[in-house]
Amino acid sequence: MRLRIEEVLDRDVRPELRADGGDVELVGVDEDRIVQIRLSGVCQGCSSAAIALAMRIEAAVKAQIPEVRFLEPVP
Repeated sequence: MRLRIEEVLDRDVRPELRADGGDVELVGVDEDRIVQIRLSGVCQGCSSAAIALAMRIEAAVKAQIPEVRFLEPVP
């Protein structure tokens, strides 16, 4: 599942984030199919933007990998 998530991030999420000076790192996937991500660059440290961005990233990932339960931003 981790490889599939990385593919979605590379194809559908990272290009837009990097164009704006940000990025996302896949930290892990636990046994409950909860995906931990870490935002970096201009995305890091902005709490309201981080929540909105995580929701957009979650929508992109879950649209292609429906078995993902949810995404959890981690510091």
